[in-house]
Amino acid sequence: MRVPSGLWKNLVPVQIYGANTGVGKTVVSTLLAKHFPGRKAGKTRWSVKYLKPVSTGPAGESDERYVKRHAGCQVRCLYRYDDPVSPHLAARNAGEMVSDETLLSRISKSLRQYARSEPFGADKRAIVLIETAGGVLSPGPQSTPQADLYRPLRLPVVLVGDYRLGGIATTISAFESLTLRGYDVDAIAIFNSGRFGNDEYLKSYFKNQGNIPVFSLPSVPDLEDCSKEEEWKKMEEYYENVHLSPELSVLAGCIVGQNRKRLQELNKMAKRTNEVIWHPFTQHKSIEQPHDILVFDSAYGDYFQTLHTRKSLKDIKHEDELPVLYPAFDGSASWWTQGLGHGNPELSLAAAYAAGRYGHVMFAGATHQPALLLADRLLKGLENPRLKKVFFTDNGSTGTEVGIKMALRAACKRYEWDGSAEEIGIIGLKGSYHGDTLGAMEASEPSIFNKKVDWYRGRGYWFDYPQVKMRRGRWVVEPPVGMEEEFGPRQYFESLDEIFDFETRGSSPRYEQYIEDVLNRLTKSEGKKFGALVMEPVLLGAGGMVFVDPLFQRSLINVIRRYSFSSHQTDSSDPHTWTGLPVLFDEVFTGLYRLGRFSSASFLSIHPDISVHAKLLTGGLLPLCTTVASQSVFDAFWGDKKADALLHGHSYTAHPIGCHVANTSLEVMKGLEVSSIWERYRRSWMGETRKEEGKFRMLKGERKEEWIWSMWNKHFVEEVSKNKRVDACVALGSVLAISLVDKKGAGVLGFHFRFSLPCF
Repeated sequence: MRVPSGLWKNLVPVQIYGANTGVGKTVVSTLLAKHFPGRKAGKTRWSVKYLKPVSTGPAGESDERYVKRHAGCQVRCLYRYDDPVSPHLAARNAGEMVSDETLLSRISKSLRQYARSEPFGADKRAIVLIETAGGVLSPGPQSTPQADLYRPLRLPVVLVGDYRLGGIATTISAFESLTLRGYDVDAIAIFNSGRFGNDEYLKSYFKNQGNIPVFSLPSVPDLEDCSKEEEWKKMEEYYENVHLSPELSVLAGCIVGQNRKRLQELNKMAKRTNEVIWHPFTQHKSIEQPHDILVFDSAYGDYFQTLHTRKSLKDIKHEDELPVLYPAFDGSASWWTQGLGHGNPELSLAAAYAAGRYGHVMFAGATHQPALLLADRLLKGLENPRLKKVFFTDNGSTGTEVGIKMALRAACKRYEWDGSAEEIGIIGLKGSYHGDTLGAMEASEPSIFNKKVDWYRGRGYWFDYPQVKMRRGRWVVEPPVGMEEEFGPRQYFESLDEIFDFETRGSSPRYEQYIEDVLNRLTKSEGKKFGALVMEPVLLGAGGMVFVDPLFQRSLINVIRRYSFSSHQTDSSDPHTWTGLPVLFDEVFTGLYRLGRFSSASFLSIHPDISVHAKLLTGGLLPLCTTVASQSVFDAFWGDKKADALLHGHSYTAHPIGCHVANTSLEVMKGLEVSSIWERYRRSWMGETRKEEGKFRMLKGERKEEWIWSMWNKHFVEEVSKNKRVDACVALGSVLAISLVDKKGAGVLGFHFRFSLPCF
């Protein structure tokens, strides 16, 4: 949801959460509302607003009416339901199913209106008390737990603890639920619990849990058997006696102080970062001012909460009207790691469970359930009869490097080459990039990323290839400039399905002849040796979102597997044993539903011998990578000596927390795969003719995930491709890549977007 975080310079919003229903949230709100106008701390004068997003029950007994009567401040309720039940039931019974997005938008709009309406200055500020309904995880109108519903606003919290018997447990649980979701709990307020001792216990407990301050407030008068008039009189006396008490004053000071501290820290972060941080992929000379550095306060869903700077506010006249943070869209999904959105509560809970169960444990010669379950899940999901073994690493570059080690050992052992003394290269594709570790760099041609790395040599050969693009509303496969003779003329297709329809397109003698001619030149004329074919299936990610003609990739693999790279012949009756060279698919970017399928290898209808998976593996929460290999590759490391083994690993190999989060992430994405949402996208790309054909394909038992589609609106993609400033675009699965023509029309600038899955 695109709303700014609730942080302002002269407006202090605070969310009042309750550990449970009936713990006195409204009493605490009233005390604070009554305290601030008379607060004696410096020269600041305070005005108070009270906002109730959702209220249930009779209007005459509403919380906002109660606060108005006892505190006299401005109050507002956004949605009121007469039925005194949980908001999700009350909304359903009233027939008014307000969406989460609408509710958040109205809260954000209300805060903006408060900011505009106040004549703020050095001595004038306002506080907004935003009171929730029920407990922390009580459902909102759309059944979303409130802690998830209000999370995009990331408002600071005063948690009202439960003073009743059993309240210690509910208060701690409520605090942990908020913490798991990235809230800042500024303070805990609890009414004196007498002989239960909840307040005293919680003070001691939270002092050791991040030193969260706990404020014990005088207990509320006994109102049992009181008339309305007597109740009102008793509470008036209570508020008069308590609202300026030292304890409440310190609580209010804590709220204001935390707001001030947060603002100060955010304003210092860019300057301090520029002093002490060495950024990746950054030429630091280009950072002229600290405000060139983006400051993130948090991230949720597909948005960062990013600090406004003078640079971003240069056209704004009334800066105080704006929130300090604004929602910046994460167009690259944080280097393409996000699949289920930032701050996903399901993944956070999974991480907390695994952290509590394991922390981290060593993995050499050992095992644990999350790693074993993940290995089984990957082998099943990849549906590749060749793949049998799963090796764990921490990131895509390392995982690819491990895969290259595997492939080179397998090739050298079979062909009796000495890789330590001979130059053994790899075969790949131009423009590919497989990571920043030295071995992975060697598997890519010279580029801006590696050619100035001092040990880089670039050991390999990289084939050029035809590319797939949408230009002016039509799909086209076009050869590189000047290579029409090798690859043939430009070809047009009516749909993506046609491009991947290998049964109709058949094999390509032209492609295969070109590939064989190059291999003959390299191996026979120049005497070069190669140990692996390494490539990203379908789409080259870091290389510029380049969509390779899938027929060319199929042709390359077919030729590699039948080509004789040595006089030594493969002697195996196992059809899953690698031939020619081991084929390694780098699916770090393209795999695990990025393109709408579990494995991007399925687009080529070819099984690799080694497959690498990362990024979306953990939904972007933790670093984890797996390199999956065939039995014949694994057997190359079988021997009597330790030196024959794959001696690779790191301290956090098969990190249990990462493995458990990965299992959760894959389970959630599997649900999306069969959801009605994805079905809607599939059908939208078929067109009417294809829909009828789709029905026929379903009757034949063909699976939906075998169809070719995009999560981007088909009409939108076509219209973008027709824009005069656009050279071409690509859309497949969740990827949208747009190549722009520069202002002079003389070249193409790569401008690439990739949304995370929840947007669709």
